[in-house]
Amino acid sequence: MRVRLAVPAMALALAYTALPSAAHADTVAYTCETIATGMQQQISLDIELTVPTDATVGTQMTIGWRGSYVGSARLLAPTTVTEGQLKMYAYAGIDGIDRLTSATGVGQLGTVTPGQPITLPATTVEMRTTANFPGTGTVHAAAVNFGPTPQERVIECEVIDKESLREYPLTVGGQSTSPSPSPGGTTDSPTPDPETSAPEDTTTSPAPTTTRTVTELPTGGVATGGGGMAGPDGRVLVATGLLVVFAATGGLWLRRPARRSPNST
Repeated sequence: MRVRLAVPAMALALAYTALPSAAHADTVAYTCETIATGMQQQISLDIELTVPTDATVGTQMTIGWRGSYVGSARLLAPTTVTEGQLKMYAYAGIDGIDRLTSATGVGQLGTVTPGQPITLPATTVEMRTTANFPGTGTVHAAAVNFGPTPQERVIECEVIDKESLREYPLTVGGQSTSPSPSPGGTTDSPTPDPETSAPEDTTTSPAPTTTRTVTELPTGGVATGGGGMAGPDGRVLVATGLLVVFAATGGLWLRRPARRSPNST
């Protein structure tokens, strides 16, 4: 009898591992606060997470979220809300995989009546994220918010006891797709915009240049006789001429014959 039961159990285990995703359920207690008024409500949700078993690096993965109320407590819509204003934003936390911390998805709500219970989405909310690094980690339920956009939150629901959350395994295969930094600590440069970027200089060596020295002389007389562009100083020329005259006169003086005295023989 034991042998007969072992075969179906083994087949069920193999079928479970062959599925592209695995579903897990957990009951999560929330404290929900209405942002405009500060009113707080406490609810419990039975959340089913569908975790992919074939996640790979660089490919967007989908984690399914499906929730239902537990007990009689229901989340009430604000009295000032308008029909069609609210959407539900579900989050999942991810631990253990480098630079992968969360996934998020949006769920469409039915008719929301001010002051009345909010009906949760009847279909599975697809929370999406992409891993850039491989690894093995865990997934758990996280916050649930309501509003027209993720940034314009009307109601925020936070997990009351995060330590009690169940963790479900997630494995990401493949190789890292993030660019490696250069030795200088920078990453690859973005592609330049052809309309705004200056053309690239393809010159490998500068062309030889010829340097010429030009001496500019003044046109006409210069009253001061100086200045950076006044030319040779006139006083230098006069002094040089006087030296030449004195030298010539001295030479003639030396060449004149000496007069003899009357008493010489």
